[in-house]
Amino acid sequence: MVSLSRLAVLCVAVLFTCGLSFAQDAPAPTQPPEKNVEKARNPVVVIETSLGAIKAELWPDKAPVTVANFLAYTNEKFYDGLIFHRVIDGFMIQGGGFNAKMEQKNTTHDPIKNEATADKKNLRGTLAMARTAVVDSATSQFFINLADNAFLDHKDNTPAGFGYCAFGKVIEGLDIVDKIGKAQTVNRAGYQDVPAQTIEIKSVRVAE
Repeated sequence: MVSLSRLAVLCVAVLFTCGLSFAQDAPAPTQPPEKNVEKARNPVVVIETSLGAIKAELWPDKAPVTVANFLAYTNEKFYDGLIFHRVIDGFMIQGGGFNAKMEQKNTTHDPIKNEATADKKNLRGTLAMARTAVVDSATSQFFINLADNAFLDHKDNTPAGFGYCAFGKVIEGLDIVDKIGKAQTVNRAGYQDVPAQTIEIKSVRVAE
């Protein structure tokens, strides 16, 4: 006859063994599969001009309102057939507002908030929004800096010191930008620094 104490030891041994077996047989907790999330690339636009193509990367993380506005005009094909109407060698080239007859095209969106900040500098090759003396007045017109134009950078929140918002940079075709910058200019239709030979913006498209 098995004593009670002996029986108790056997029961404990059986329970321990069964528990170990169940633990071994239970499926290991699974980790959720890692998502292969690729960081979204910044949008790139191609500005086709009568002197060649300019490719620019935009910065939606730095200037979301400005980039959204530029892309809205781009997707509407607003810039097609307009010109670079203001060119100053060693400074910048400006376009996106006038046709070859120096007639200003009516914009299709309200002026945007000026997102200029001290960290978005108007360095050579950057795209920035043109505006009037009013801080939040930019619409469709933009310019490309031909040099490091620190005097255009944000300094303070006064109208004189707010600066101009850089929202992208040229990644291909800076030689085309420089070529446009060397264009001979004249006074035309009451405007200064107009290229004597029309420099057309044939199209602006988001790169595939």
